[in-house]
Amino acid sequence: MIYYFTVATQGRYGSSDWLTSYQLMFSDTGHNWKQYRQEDSIGSFPGNSNADSVVQYKLQQPAVARFLRLIPLDWNPAGRIGLRLEAYRCPYTSDVMSFDGGSSLTYRPGPVPRQGSKQVISLKFKTLRNSGTLLHAEGREGSVLSLQLERGKLQLLLRQGKTLNISPRRLTSVGSLLDDQHWHLVVLRQRNSQLNLTVDRHTETVQTDEEFSLWDLIVGASQNPDAARKNFQGCLENLMYNGVNVTELAKNNDQQVSIKLQPMNFKHLITCCKENAWKHFKN
Repeated sequence: MIYYFTVATQGRYGSSDWLTSYQLMFSDTGHNWKQYRQEDSIGSFPGNSNADSVVQYKLQQPAVARFLRLIPLDWNPAGRIGLRLEAYRCPYTSDVMSFDGGSSLTYRPGPVPRQGSKQVISLKFKTLRNSGTLLHAEGREGSVLSLQLERGKLQLLLRQGKTLNISPRRLTSVGSLLDDQHWHLVVLRQRNSQLNLTVDRHTETVQTDEEFSLWDLIVGASQNPDAARKNFQGCLENLMYNGVNVTELAKNNDQQVSIKLQPMNFKHLITCCKENAWKHFKN
Protein backbone atom coordinates (compact mmCIF):
# COMPACT_ATOMS: atom_id res chain seq x y z
CA MET A 1 0.00 0.00 0.00
CA ILE A 2 1.14 3.54 -0.81
CA TYR A 3 0.37 6.82 0.96
CA TYR A 4 -0.29 9.46 -1.74
CA PHE A 5 -0.25 13.09 -0.60
CA THR A 6 0.60 15.25 -3.66
CA VAL A 7 0.24 15.02 -7.46
CA ALA A 8 1.91 17.20 -10.09
CA THR A 9 1.12 17.49 -13.82
CA GLN A 10 2.89 18.91 -16.82
CA GLY A 11 2.09 19.01 -20.55
CA ARG A 12 3.85 17.01 -23.24
CA TYR A 13 7.31 18.39 -23.93
CA GLY A 14 7.59 20.80 -26.88
CA SER A 15 3.92 20.52 -27.89
CA SER A 16 0.48 22.06 -27.54
CA ASP A 17 -0.76 19.02 -25.64
CA TRP A 18 -1.80 19.47 -22.00
CA LEU A 19 -4.73 18.81 -19.69
CA THR A 20 -6.75 21.65 -18.22
CA SER A 21 -8.73 19.47 -15.76
CA TYR A 22 -8.78 15.85 -14.60
CA GLN A 23 -10.09 13.42 -12.01
CA LEU A 24 -8.15 11.08 -9.72
CA MET A 25 -9.18 7.51 -8.92
CA PHE A 26 -7.65 5.18 -6.35
CA SER A 27 -7.82 1.43 -5.79
CA ASP A 28 -6.14 -1.20 -3.64
CA THR A 29 -7.12 -4.07 -5.95
CA GLY A 30 -6.89 -2.62 -9.46
CA HIS A 31 -10.54 -3.59 -10.06
CA ASN A 32 -12.69 -1.48 -7.70
CA TRP A 33 -11.95 2.21 -8.15
CA LYS A 34 -13.01 5.13 -5.97
CA GLN A 35 -12.98 8.74 -7.07
CA TYR A 36 -11.01 11.15 -4.92
CA ARG A 37 -13.06 14.13 -3.83
CA GLN A 38 -11.98 17.29 -2.10
CA GLU A 39 -13.67 18.46 1.10
CA ASP A 40 -15.95 20.75 -0.92
CA SER A 41 -17.16 17.63 -2.82
CA ILE A 42 -15.62 18.86 -6.09
CA GLY A 43 -14.17 15.90 -7.92
CA SER A 44 -12.05 17.64 -10.58
CA PHE A 45 -8.54 19.07 -10.33
CA PRO A 46 -7.15 22.10 -12.22
CA GLY A 47 -4.61 21.19 -14.87
CA ASN A 48 -2.10 23.17 -16.91
CA SER A 49 -2.16 26.28 -19.09
CA ASN A 50 0.92 25.39 -21.16
CA ALA A 51 3.23 22.45 -21.82
CA ASP A 52 6.15 23.52 -19.62
CA SER A 53 4.93 24.75 -16.22
CA VAL A 54 4.30 22.27 -13.41
CA VAL A 55 1.00 22.43 -11.54
CA GLN A 56 1.22 20.76 -8.14
CA TYR A 57 -1.77 19.88 -5.99
CA LYS A 58 -1.54 18.76 -2.38
CA LEU A 59 -4.37 16.39 -1.49
CA GLN A 60 -6.49 17.70 1.35
CA GLN A 61 -6.92 14.15 2.60
CA PRO A 62 -4.03 11.82 1.66
CA ALA A 63 -5.11 8.66 -0.13
CA VAL A 64 -3.95 5.17 0.82
CA ALA A 65 -4.00 2.81 -2.16
CA ARG A 66 -1.93 0.52 -4.37
CA PHE A 67 -3.06 2.01 -7.69
CA LEU A 68 -3.59 5.55 -8.98
CA ARG A 69 -5.58 6.42 -12.12
CA LEU A 70 -5.93 9.83 -13.78
CA ILE A 71 -8.93 10.54 -16.01
CA PRO A 72 -8.67 13.52 -18.42
CA LEU A 73 -11.72 15.79 -18.39
CA ASP A 74 -10.60 18.70 -20.59
CA TRP A 75 -7.49 19.73 -22.54
CA ASN A 76 -6.04 22.45 -24.73
CA PRO A 77 -8.41 22.77 -27.74
CA ALA A 78 -5.44 23.54 -30.00
CA GLY A 79 -3.75 20.25 -29.12
CA ARG A 80 -4.46 16.76 -27.87
CA ILE A 81 -4.39 14.95 -24.54
CA GLY A 82 -0.81 15.07 -23.29
CA LEU A 83 0.53 14.53 -19.81
CA ARG A 84 3.56 14.15 -17.62
CA LEU A 85 2.53 13.02 -14.14
CA GLU A 86 4.39 12.77 -10.85
CA ALA A 87 2.90 11.41 -7.64
CA TYR A 88 4.51 12.16 -4.27
CA ARG A 89 4.14 9.24 -1.94
CA CYS A 90 5.61 7.25 0.92
CA PRO A 91 5.19 3.62 2.06
CA TYR A 92 2.14 2.74 4.15
CA THR A 93 2.28 -0.39 6.28
CA SER A 94 -0.54 -2.00 8.18
CA ASP A 95 -1.88 -5.33 9.36
CA VAL A 96 -5.31 -6.41 8.18
CA MET A 97 -7.63 -8.84 9.96
CA SER A 98 -10.23 -10.78 8.01
CA PHE A 99 -13.53 -11.95 9.50
CA ASP A 100 -15.72 -14.57 7.81
CA GLY A 101 -18.78 -14.37 10.08
CA GLY A 102 -17.53 -17.11 12.38
CA SER A 103 -14.42 -15.49 13.83
CA SER A 104 -14.13 -12.81 16.51
CA LEU A 105 -11.60 -11.02 18.67
CA THR A 106 -11.87 -9.92 22.30
CA TYR A 107 -9.57 -7.30 23.84
CA ARG A 108 -9.41 -6.80 27.59
CA PRO A 109 -7.27 -3.75 28.40
CA GLY A 110 -5.28 -3.04 31.53
CA PRO A 111 -6.35 -0.77 34.43
CA VAL A 112 -9.95 0.44 34.58
CA PRO A 113 -10.18 3.89 32.95
CA ARG A 114 -10.90 6.82 35.26
CA GLN A 115 -14.42 8.19 35.31
CA GLY A 116 -14.56 11.06 32.84
CA SER A 117 -11.48 9.94 30.90
CA LYS A 118 -11.62 10.07 27.12
CA GLN A 119 -12.06 6.79 25.24
CA VAL A 120 -11.18 6.53 21.53
CA ILE A 121 -11.72 3.59 19.16
CA SER A 122 -10.58 3.85 15.54
CA LEU A 123 -10.37 1.43 12.63
CA LYS A 124 -10.79 1.03 8.89
CA PHE A 125 -13.12 -1.56 7.38
CA LYS A 126 -14.27 -2.80 4.01
CA THR A 127 -16.96 -5.32 3.15
CA LEU A 128 -19.43 -6.46 0.51
CA ARG A 129 -22.10 -7.26 3.12
CA ASN A 130 -24.55 -4.48 3.95
CA SER A 131 -25.22 -5.77 7.49
CA GLY A 132 -23.07 -7.03 10.35
CA THR A 133 -21.68 -6.09 13.76
CA LEU A 134 -18.25 -4.45 13.60
CA LEU A 135 -17.72 -4.36 17.35
CA HIS A 136 -19.25 -3.71 20.71
CA ALA A 137 -17.64 -2.18 23.80
CA GLU A 138 -18.86 -3.28 27.19
CA GLY A 139 -18.79 -0.92 30.18
CA ARG A 140 -18.32 -1.83 33.83
CA GLU A 141 -21.76 -0.38 34.54
CA GLY A 142 -23.42 -2.93 32.25
CA SER A 143 -23.83 -0.54 29.31
CA VAL A 144 -22.90 -1.81 25.86
CA LEU A 145 -22.08 0.34 22.82
CA SER A 146 -22.25 -1.34 19.41
CA LEU A 147 -21.18 -0.33 15.91
CA GLN A 148 -23.38 -2.21 13.49
CA LEU A 149 -23.82 -2.06 9.73
CA GLU A 150 -27.45 -2.07 8.67
CA ARG A 151 -28.36 -1.73 4.99
CA GLY A 152 -25.03 -0.08 4.24
CA LYS A 153 -25.24 2.49 7.04
CA LEU A 154 -23.19 2.41 10.25
CA GLN A 155 -25.37 2.57 13.35
CA LEU A 156 -24.30 3.42 16.89
CA LEU A 157 -26.41 1.43 19.36
CA LEU A 158 -26.61 1.60 23.15
CA ARG A 159 -28.02 -1.06 25.44
CA GLN A 160 -28.13 -0.39 29.17
CA GLY A 161 -28.08 -3.66 31.03
CA LYS A 162 -26.47 -7.02 30.30
CA THR A 163 -29.73 -8.85 29.62
CA LEU A 164 -29.95 -9.75 25.94
CA ASN A 165 -33.73 -9.41 26.09
CA ILE A 166 -33.33 -5.64 26.32
CA SER A 167 -33.37 -4.15 22.83
CA PRO A 168 -30.58 -1.66 22.10
CA ARG A 169 -31.43 1.97 21.39
CA ARG A 170 -30.14 3.53 18.19
CA LEU A 171 -28.27 6.72 19.00
CA THR A 172 -27.33 7.75 15.47
CA SER A 173 -26.36 6.44 12.04
CA VAL A 174 -23.68 7.72 9.66
CA GLY A 175 -22.79 7.06 6.05
CA SER A 176 -24.45 5.12 3.24
CA LEU A 177 -23.44 2.45 0.75
CA LEU A 178 -20.58 1.43 3.04
CA ASP A 179 -20.68 -2.10 1.60
CA ASP A 180 -18.78 -1.01 -1.53
CA GLN A 181 -15.55 -2.97 -0.88
CA HIS A 182 -13.63 0.26 -0.28
CA TRP A 183 -11.89 1.20 2.95
CA HIS A 184 -13.86 3.43 5.33
CA LEU A 185 -12.41 5.16 8.38
CA VAL A 186 -14.39 4.95 11.63
CA VAL A 187 -13.57 6.89 14.81
CA LEU A 188 -15.66 6.66 18.00
CA ARG A 189 -14.84 9.15 20.77
CA GLN A 190 -16.49 9.01 24.16
CA ARG A 191 -16.14 11.26 27.20
CA ASN A 192 -18.64 11.14 30.03
CA SER A 193 -22.07 11.21 28.38
CA GLN A 194 -20.97 12.59 24.98
CA LEU A 195 -20.26 10.39 21.96
CA ASN A 196 -18.78 11.47 18.62
CA LEU A 197 -19.01 9.01 15.72
CA THR A 198 -17.04 9.81 12.55
CA VAL A 199 -17.27 7.79 9.34
CA ASP A 200 -14.84 9.05 6.70
CA ARG A 201 -15.41 12.83 6.88
CA HIS A 202 -18.88 12.87 8.45
CA THR A 203 -19.34 13.25 12.22
CA GLU A 204 -22.43 12.92 14.42
CA THR A 205 -22.51 13.94 18.11
CA VAL A 206 -24.98 12.50 20.62
CA GLN A 207 -25.57 12.79 24.35
CA THR A 208 -26.52 9.81 26.50
CA ASP A 209 -28.64 9.87 29.63
CA GLU A 210 -25.77 8.97 31.95
CA GLU A 211 -22.00 8.74 32.13
CA PHE A 212 -20.23 5.43 31.60
CA SER A 213 -16.78 4.06 30.84
CA LEU A 214 -16.00 1.65 28.01
CA TRP A 215 -14.05 -1.46 28.85
CA ASP A 216 -13.91 -4.83 27.06
CA LEU A 217 -13.89 -4.74 23.25
CA ILE A 218 -15.46 -7.56 21.21
CA VAL A 219 -14.79 -7.33 17.47
CA GLY A 220 -16.52 -9.08 14.58
CA ALA A 221 -19.31 -10.88 16.44
CA SER A 222 -22.85 -10.03 17.46
CA GLN A 223 -23.42 -9.92 21.19
CA ASN A 224 -26.18 -12.47 20.79
CA PRO A 225 -24.51 -15.84 20.03
CA ASP A 226 -27.71 -17.07 18.39
CA ALA A 227 -27.60 -14.29 15.77
CA ALA A 228 -24.57 -15.42 13.76
CA ARG A 229 -26.01 -13.85 10.62
CA LYS A 230 -25.30 -10.47 12.22
CA ASN A 231 -21.58 -11.19 12.55
CA PHE A 232 -19.21 -9.09 10.47
CA GLN A 233 -17.83 -10.45 7.20
CA GLY A 234 -15.03 -8.38 5.76
CA CYS A 235 -11.70 -6.83 6.68
CA LEU A 236 -10.52 -4.53 9.47
CA GLU A 237 -7.33 -2.49 9.41
CA ASN A 238 -5.40 -0.70 12.18
CA LEU A 239 -7.81 -1.31 15.05
CA MET A 240 -6.79 1.17 17.78
CA TYR A 241 -8.21 1.47 21.29
CA ASN A 242 -7.02 4.43 23.36
CA GLY A 243 -3.76 4.56 21.42
CA VAL A 244 -3.13 0.80 21.67
CA ASN A 245 -2.77 -1.10 18.40
CA VAL A 246 -5.06 -4.06 19.08
CA THR A 247 -4.25 -5.59 15.69
CA GLU A 248 -0.58 -5.69 16.60
CA LEU A 249 -1.34 -7.27 19.99
CA ALA A 250 -3.40 -9.97 18.30
CA LYS A 251 -0.67 -10.61 15.75
CA ASN A 252 1.85 -11.10 18.57
CA ASN A 253 -0.46 -13.40 20.59
CA ASP A 254 -0.70 -10.93 23.47
CA GLN A 255 -2.54 -12.31 26.51
CA GLN A 256 -4.91 -9.32 26.52
CA VAL A 257 -6.36 -10.54 23.22
CA SER A 258 -8.30 -13.74 22.65
CA ILE A 259 -9.30 -14.97 19.20
CA LYS A 260 -12.17 -17.23 18.27
CA LEU A 261 -11.75 -19.04 14.98
CA GLN A 262 -14.12 -21.02 12.81
CA PRO A 263 -13.29 -22.97 9.65
CA MET A 264 -12.53 -20.29 7.07
CA ASN A 265 -13.30 -19.83 3.41
CA PHE A 266 -9.79 -19.16 2.12
CA LYS A 267 -11.02 -17.99 -1.29
CA HIS A 268 -13.10 -15.30 0.41
CA LEU A 269 -10.08 -14.10 2.37
CA ILE A 270 -7.95 -13.76 -0.73
CA THR A 271 -10.68 -11.78 -2.51
CA CYS A 272 -11.17 -9.47 0.44
CA CYS A 273 -7.73 -8.76 1.80
CA LYS A 274 -5.16 -9.99 -0.73
CA GLU A 275 -1.77 -10.56 0.88
CA ASN A 276 -2.41 -8.33 3.89
CA ALA A 277 -4.50 -10.73 6.00
CA TRP A 278 -2.20 -12.22 8.61
CA LYS A 279 -1.94 -15.87 9.46
CA HIS A 280 -4.08 -16.08 12.62
CA PHE A 281 -7.21 -15.37 10.60
CA LYS A 282 -6.23 -17.71 7.75
CA ASN A 283 -5.69 -20.93 9.67
